[in-house]
Amino acid sequence: MNPYVLMILLSSLGLGTTLTFASSHWLLAWMGLEINTMAILPLMAQQHHPRAVEATTKYFLTQATAAAMILFAATTNAWMTGEWDINNLSHPIASTMTLTALALKVGLAPMHFWMPEVLQGLDLTTGLILSTWQKLAPFALIIQVAPNTNPTLLTALGLFSTLVGGWGGLNQTQLRKILAYSSIAHMGWMIIILQYAPQLTLITLGLYILMTSTAFLSLKMASATKINSLTATWSKSPILTATTAMALLSLGGLPPLTGFMPKWLILQELAKQDLPATATIMALAALLSLYFYLRLCYAMTLTISPSTANATTPWRTQTTQLTLALALSTTTALGLLPIAPSIMALTA
Repeated sequence: MNPYVLMILLSSLGLGTTLTFASSHWLLAWMGLEINTMAILPLMAQQHHPRAVEATTKYFLTQATAAAMILFAATTNAWMTGEWDINNLSHPIASTMTLTALALKVGLAPMHFWMPEVLQGLDLTTGLILSTWQKLAPFALIIQVAPNTNPTLLTALGLFSTLVGGWGGLNQTQLRKILAYSSIAHMGWMIIILQYAPQLTLITLGLYILMTSTAFLSLKMASATKINSLTATWSKSPILTATTAMALLSLGGLPPLTGFMPKWLILQELAKQDLPATATIMALAALLSLYFYLRLCYAMTLTISPSTANATTPWRTQTTQLTLALALSTTTALGLLPIAPSIMALTA
């Protein structure tokens, strides 16, 4: 892709998200979401592969449907109450419809069916943008809409997403689909706690972006898209293999890694709110996700591909990929648990 075109598209991505962040009017927020969607479509289809074009078409149709629902809900609320302000979404029909549309945008279950299929058709770099940056603008609106929404709906979306994200990833062999179901599960953790402690939602979102960036960048460095291809990574780069395995365990929420922090804080808050059954279901759903992360770690660290030697191969060509972003994200994805009190103090 022409670097000038790429710069325009990436700038539009930033502009769309910033516009949604800064707006208090539904029309401006909707325009930001639309700019975001339009900017990422050429990035998704740049490979000119039938699978990429199919994924782009599915993504466009899904996001267009969600955007139309948001605009209709905002217009309905303005018709009923005379308010276009995002924080004054007081009509129950409009607030429920808006939350449903935003859940469709970020891939919350049961509106998640597009997410694994779309992510599977993309390259790892575009998949990283779709899994991280594209979540920011809709989540900013969800946080503002949540106080006016039925609490039962938020709890149901959160529980269903964590369960679907856990069960869906169990039988997958494609790494991008596994990361898609991981995204669905993490979205559920963010939504379940939103009505009780919005600051925990922000912490979980930030840490999810760090850990997912580490996973995508590591797999891109190893040129791995299937579980089978992970078995050959040890002979290429033992250090990368070890850090990737630990990053995946961090995504699964295993202590003492960073990913344990949001799950620990969320379960603690649910227990404070006298919701022991909900907390138990969430913890069990986390075990489902942990299982398929352990499968990936097993393939990477405890198996060796039959076509490779049982030793490292120093003669391989050195990679030309930039490793600074991977190094920074790996460090944060593995070692932030000790400063959990400081992070809580900053967001309080």
